[in-house]
Amino acid sequence: MAADWEKRISEFLDAQGVRSTAQRRAIIRAAFSTTEHYTADELLVMAKKLDDSVSRATVYRTLPLLVESGLLRELDLGKPHKYYDPNYLKHPNHNHLICVDCDKIVEFEDPELEEREEMISRKLGFEPAQKNLQIRASCSKLRNSGACENKKRKKLAS
Repeated sequence: MAADWEKRISEFLDAQGVRSTAQRRAIIRAAFSTTEHYTADELLVMAKKLDDSVSRATVYRTLPLLVESGLLRELDLGKPHKYYDPNYLKHPNHNHLICVDCDKIVEFEDPELEEREEMISRKLGFEPAQKNLQIRASCSKLRNSGACENKKRKKLAS
């Protein structure tokens, strides 16, 4: 049986009249084969491992479709590029801690925080359509040891 995201994206693409090409299928598989956040360029690298004919243009045309489907979230982390979060289908109420030094992204959920957000919204006369909490901070590993694996990985990838 196909994963829930496979069925939902297939139905969404059909409804939009978008063809399911080999390149697009590779991009979609790559997009949901990880729980890590990624950029469009990182998704291109992941998709090319599945199908080396995947083009940058197809990645950039497919990402908005995945976001529009509600299965993938686009995150603006104040960088020149967007990040994409494949974890909203399973965890729609998670938040993010972002290291300002190494760009590490850590997800967290907190039922008390969620309850407080709901209470504040209701008190002010709002019904939340979407919530997105981002906390920018310095990770303790870099601060305490002067080195961070995520920062090293970023340098190697550059």
